[in-house]
Amino acid sequence: MADRSVAHLLIGGGMASASCARWLRELGAEGEILLVGREPDPPYDRPPLSKEYLRGSATREDGHYRPTSWYEEQRIDLSTRTSVMKLDAEARTATLSTKEVVAFESALLATGANVRRLNVDGGQLEGIHYLRALGNADAIREEAAGKRVVLIGGSYIGCEVAATLTQLGAQCTILMQEAVTLERGFGRRAGAFFQQRLQEHGVEVIGVDALERFEGAGDRVERVVTAAGRVLPADAVVIGAGVVPDVMLARAAGLALDEQLGGIACDERLRTSARGLWAAGDVAAYDSVIHGRRLRVEHWDVALAQGRTVARSMLGEDVVHDVVPYFFSDLADWASLEYVGPAADWDQEVVRGSFEAGEFSLWYLAGGRVGGTLSVGRSEDLQHARRLIAAGTVLDEAALARLADPASDLGSL
Repeated sequence: MADRSVAHLLIGGGMASASCARWLRELGAEGEILLVGREPDPPYDRPPLSKEYLRGSATREDGHYRPTSWYEEQRIDLSTRTSVMKLDAEARTATLSTKEVVAFESALLATGANVRRLNVDGGQLEGIHYLRALGNADAIREEAAGKRVVLIGGSYIGCEVAATLTQLGAQCTILMQEAVTLERGFGRRAGAFFQQRLQEHGVEVIGVDALERFEGAGDRVERVVTAAGRVLPADAVVIGAGVVPDVMLARAAGLALDEQLGGIACDERLRTSARGLWAAGDVAAYDSVIHGRRLRVEHWDVALAQGRTVARSMLGEDVVHDVVPYFFSDLADWASLEYVGPAADWDQEVVRGSFEAGEFSLWYLAGGRVGGTLSVGRSEDLQHARRLIAAGTVLDEAALARLADPASDLGSL
């Protein structure tokens, strides 16, 4: 027997749930909305954790999706420090950590992801940090500013945190398996560009190596030992080894999962295998009508767009999620990148602009079709990239030549 009933239950305190709640109200939903999240803060933007917030130039409230008062004004019941412990997909009930049983007409699973923790010797030592929440950023700033810091991993977290901590006076070293930073997502040429920016500002980068173990005196880390035998002094360590979608609740509820991508299996409308249940954000592995494959994307902007799609679908619209994912990253004020895609793989790269001038877009193509586009200082190119990705346009040699010419009109493609 349920203790209460709501029209819409939004599980997860991140941007996907917040966006869904917003659009439910803006699109005319009148029923009760309950948003539950396990963190103490209301839904907030995570990118500043490695940038403005970590640097101390932004407050906790600056990153909030909306002020706390907004939820009350919009008649959204926001329950922080609350988790869903059990989900009965057939009965459409959820048992909260408060012991309350909530019946719902429709529900969103936006349980997000957890950091991938490394199981290595010395991993329990103090001074070793992962970055996922506001409290993690607070601890890193306190322990790493002005110190010797080793960053494990050469992707977004490692590069962004290294740039920010360098601004705070830290001596940073990035240790990674790749040859150059950000290579896995953007390839070697683009990765080398960003690595050069980091190195120009004093960040040491060690590639084609791996973490072997941590060593310390007493309970605190003092050294990072690499697989190649390097010994790196460290007053603090920040690990950016990716995230793992939190599917524990979905698995226990019997929902279909995508074991390859690691998320909840969804159709093109973000519907799960259970009627009345949708998924969005880091945890949603959906059939992309644009990419022709199942996709799972980890980024706040994607979560916002998916939250809107779910809200429309909950209210009866026959709508598919057909938004081209967008990403951005800043390495302090040394370099800013934007990206639409993502390209799963590519056989051709076309440069529009100049790496040397630090103003270019890099186009990733497979079989003549654009799969993704990276922009540094050429944001105007991305609207055309979105259009070409969505249309699946095959570019011939003449079109590729125009693409490479920064003076040409991309609207003609």
